[in-house]
Amino acid sequence: MDRDAELKRQGQRAALLIAGVAIFWVLIIAIGDAYDWPLRTRAFFDLVVLAGFGMGIWKSIQIWRARQADKE
Repeated sequence: MDRDAELKRQGQRAALLIAGVAIFWVLIIAIGDAYDWPLRTRAFFDLVVLAGFGMGIWKSIQIWRARQADKE
C-alpha cells in the first residue's frame, strides 16, 4: 500500500508541474504582449516552457512504468 500512495503523490506532483507550467506560459504570453517583448525573449520563455512540459511528460512515463512493473 505504501508503494501505491507514493506513486499517487508522484502523479499529483507531475500533474501540478504540468498545470503550473501551462499557467506560467499563459502569463508569460500576456506579459510579453503587454510590454512588447522582442521575439527572442519570447522564444527563450517558450523553450523554458517546452522543457517544463518535457519534464512533466518524463515524470508521467516514469510513474506509468513503475505501475506496470508492480503488475508483473
